[in-house]
Amino acid sequence: MTQSAADTPRPTSAGATADGASRGWWRDAVIYQVYPRSFADANGDGMGDLPGIRSRLPHLRELGVDAVWLSPFYASPQADAGYDVADYRAVDPMFGTLLDADGLIRDAHRLGLRIIVDLVPNHSSDQHEWFQRALREGPASPLRERYHFRPGKGEDGELPPNDWESIFGGPAWTRTENPDGTPGDWYLHLFAPEQPDFNWDSRAVADEFRSILRFWLDMGVDGFRVDVAHGLVKAPGLPDLGAHDQLKLLGNDVMPFFDQDGVHEIYRTWRQILDEYPGQRILVAEAWTPTVERTANYVRPDEMHQAFNFQYLGTAWDAAELRLVIDRSLAAMRPVGAPTTWVLSNHDVTRHATRFANPPGGTQLREPGDRALGLRRARAATLLMLALPGSAYLYQGEELGLPDVTDLPDEVRQDPSFFRASGQDGFRDGCRVPIPWSGAAAPYGFGPREGGPSWLPQPAEWAGLSVAAQTGDPDSTLELYRRALTVRRERPELGAGEAVEWLEAPAGVLAFRRDGFVCAVNTTALPVEFEVPGTLLLGSAEPGRPGVLAPDSTGWWAV
Repeated sequence: MTQSAADTPRPTSAGATADGASRGWWRDAVIYQVYPRSFADANGDGMGDLPGIRSRLPHLRELGVDAVWLSPFYASPQADAGYDVADYRAVDPMFGTLLDADGLIRDAHRLGLRIIVDLVPNHSSDQHEWFQRALREGPASPLRERYHFRPGKGEDGELPPNDWESIFGGPAWTRTENPDGTPGDWYLHLFAPEQPDFNWDSRAVADEFRSILRFWLDMGVDGFRVDVAHGLVKAPGLPDLGAHDQLKLLGNDVMPFFDQDGVHEIYRTWRQILDEYPGQRILVAEAWTPTVERTANYVRPDEMHQAFNFQYLGTAWDAAELRLVIDRSLAAMRPVGAPTTWVLSNHDVTRHATRFANPPGGTQLREPGDRALGLRRARAATLLMLALPGSAYLYQGEELGLPDVTDLPDEVRQDPSFFRASGQDGFRDGCRVPIPWSGAAAPYGFGPREGGPSWLPQPAEWAGLSVAAQTGDPDSTLELYRRALTVRRERPELGAGEAVEWLEAPAGVLAFRRDGFVCAVNTTALPVEFEVPGTLLLGSAEPGRPGVLAPDSTGWWAV
């Protein structure tokens, strides 16, 4: 078994060491998401890989994060960028080997960084051995019980078993062909047809995933981010929903295929497994639910440790709306004793430097908007997020102020939902473009040689946004992140805790106190008079003169 990060104590903002002796380390951790294919390419094939990530871990240590979350790197046909897993115990050759994974975990632990890996339990790849055998063996195969195979409706079974729609568009069912060539049963896939849903009523599925958990825990990982954590259990009988355009209902109603109460028993058994291991291993839920109150169900004391706060991610740059979602988030988590999480970007949504450059309009945008405005707001939003009680998630490249790449040619796009007639917008490639490290020409240090390939093209203007270009520039976004994370680590008022004390402030301004610390945020386009009786620790923009908050800016004060 590899060494756990708990064996390499690292100071934290609340004064405990990384072994979490005085509290759970995850409660105020800053966790950095790495999208492996876009982080760093060690072998020059244009695709990021585990050796590349391993070589760049010192950047993350210097940035000041506590843990690294890795999006899937398992063996996969890559029909959905690795979220279609063919073998949960193998590394896809495009990313490296199990030895590379072991070396990455060991190096991270030596640097005091924890490693969280993605787990995809809602569905597998259609190339998974179980599914392939189920197809080969035909309707009598016992392996069909591990997925949702159903006969179709209609005189000849030509209609899907129910009216459920795929998140990627079209029916959530695909018809199979029997070994003799005749039309067969249908199988359920809430996402792409290449991603058949597991049937979690099957004991074999539950046993398999408990074994998968132990495999990676024995490798030394510090936790799991559980993909589609809300989707494992389907309503008995798979009833019709009775509505079209079902994607529009997501996040507003409990669906027969999402957020069913039965998922919680699964996570209670998983929690028991993690609690057997030293070093406080954690579970993080990606759970899209109608309310933060339902999200809190996933982090009750005997279930998961954290859940992503998607309600916060989707909040507009507006003082009243931000205060409302902050209050509701903290209030929802308080009864279950779980930390609130805060996140502004990830691999599925438009980067917040671009979202905030546009009028409010969802989390997948196609317009670049006002770049300067977006960056100004993004910097301010980051300082607000890092001042709130709980754990914060950063998405790779946001520390560089990267915008979404909104003008990718159609012929280079690879988001599977882009190629379907309906469903998600299919523009997630814009936030997945490989990040720039150094140099004046693409791939900007992403790969080992100038002029080398990258799986998605990088904009020419990114030369000035690279890690090398921003390092040492006191006005750069990278240095702002480094200073902010240093302050957060040094001051116990930040991160830890479960509440804020709101202060009276002018319209359009948020201000709160946390012990000897004050955070003030101006969400308006004009300077605002707001005197804080203390010492300015950090600001996302120059105030111009004392007692003034610059437009779209955040300041931190020691008081």
